[in-house]
Amino acid sequence: MGLRRYAGNLALLVPPFGWLTVFYLGSLFILLLSAFWQVDSMTGEIVHDWTLDNFRVLFSDVTYRIVAQRTIGIAVLVTLTDIVLAWPLAWVIARKVGPRLKLLLLVLVALPLWSSMLARIYAWRLILGHDGVLNWFLHEAGLPGQSIAFTNVALWLVFSYLWLPFMVMPLIAALERIPASLLDAAGDMGATPSQVLRTVILPLAVPGMAAGSIFTFAVTLGDYVTPMLVGGAGSDFVGNVVYSNVGVSGNVPFAAAFSLLLLVVVAGYMLVARRFGAFDGT
Repeated sequence: MGLRRYAGNLALLVPPFGWLTVFYLGSLFILLLSAFWQVDSMTGEIVHDWTLDNFRVLFSDVTYRIVAQRTIGIAVLVTLTDIVLAWPLAWVIARKVGPRLKLLLLVLVALPLWSSMLARIYAWRLILGHDGVLNWFLHEAGLPGQSIAFTNVALWLVFSYLWLPFMVMPLIAALERIPASLLDAAGDMGATPSQVLRTVILPLAVPGMAAGSIFTFAVTLGDYVTPMLVGGAGSDFVGNVVYSNVGVSGNVPFAAAFSLLLLVVVAGYMLVARRFGAFDGT
């Protein structure tokens, strides 16, 4: 009986793990290999000779360093912004409303995810454009117009909007897990609301923030469509460099080397997030 159960479990696990190994881990392995190859300048063919030239160019060229710093910096800024924006909404949904209103608010949080990402990005272009909704509102209010369209500021705003639901959901789950009795006990012991927030709620909500930050940080880091549509001349992300090297110049090895940088950064971030309990059931 035990052998049959083991064989049944193995039969269930082999297809998904086989798919993961062949198509995901296999492709990552090929990506790793191709990062050490190079392109023949005369023929444009990929030469399968081991070299570190791609990484030397990557770390010596100031342009690529600026692109990497911009990508990581905006990803961090978007993550911090979404944490700040998510807290009030997550707290109200998790602790302050009844079941019906809670369901309605959850649907409203998830509603943008049901529409096309391109539609949401173009909606922001209409808002932030020179003749857009924001400038119209500022003009009606007697305030000077803005010129943040196609800048890194616009990129930060759009990214923060796009990925906010990915921060709200894990934070709600973390706040729901805090026992009400624990908060009552802290109040009975004389703790002020700010002390309860600082010493009880925040530490217990850290795993939810860490879990949400993985989504906001990683998806911002790897995006290249939003910088193309919303950013300006100085808003290229790593993904845009990878896209141009693959689709325009055909330099797949260099694109693979730059892609590995993103993988290393995301892997390091996930290790840090794990230390804060991001994978502890949130």
